Amino acid sequence: MLILKVISRLLDYPSKELFEARDELITVVESTDELSTQNRQQLVDFIRQLTDRDLYDAQESYDLLFDRGRALSLLLFEHVHGESRDRGQAMVNLMNVYKSKGFEVDSAQLPDYIPLYLEFLSEQDAAYAQEWLGDINHLMTMLSERLIDRDCYYSVLFDALIELSGVEVDREEIRETVKKEERDDTVEAIDQAWEDKEIRFDDPMTGSCPSSNGLQSSSHSLDPNTVHQVPIKWHSLDGKAPDAAEVYGL
Repeated sequence: MLILKVISRLLDYPSKELFEARDELITVVESTDELSTQNRQQLVDFIRQLTDRDLYDAQESYDLLFDRGRALSLLLFEHVHGESRDRGQAMVNLMNVYKSKGFEVDSAQLPDYIPLYLEFLSEQDAAYAQEWLGDINHLMTMLSERLIDRDCYYSVLFDALIELSGVEVDREEIRETVKKEERDDTVEAIDQAWEDKEIRFDDPMTGSCPSSNGLQSSSHSLDPNTVHQVPIKWHSLDGKAPDAAEVYGL
């Protein structure tokens, strides 16, 4: 799915090469039959709006958007596992899937970096790519709604991914949840996150049994009411969905 490669590039850090490829990117978007007319036009408008900017301004905006706080993190497992020990095993499992499919990771980014994940899916057959997009559909919707809440045009990239997944979720429910969230990218929120935390022996992060849903509880999770409901089922190497123990490294 070439359109996934385009969205991967657009969601990555803005570069001179990306800006120079503007016309090629627009051509791919306009020629794809995998998106609705509306989403195609929104992607074309996004490309033009992004590449009309000064490169350094675009890069600064990107940093302020995705690198401040966790709510808009482009690391999948940041939203699913937080700082729990399950996160490391999940990354190992995902990297093994990449290797099993002959996908060579030539990047300093972590394997769950969304643009890298999309790059991988762009090289798979359409059914496989759609299934794996469906696995993260809830998360893509949450990110889209958070971007919409901030009046940010990057939301159209996630809306395109949602359509490509072929899965429908209750956006209204997620929208209401997002409206109740406190921003984590303000100066005050960042300062609070960096404050030294009191060491307690009953703190979940210092070692406790997994909770009943198979995930270690964490006070650092973005939204304890919704994040753990993200329906990600990481597939085993034989193409079958693993059980909960395999998914979470238990």
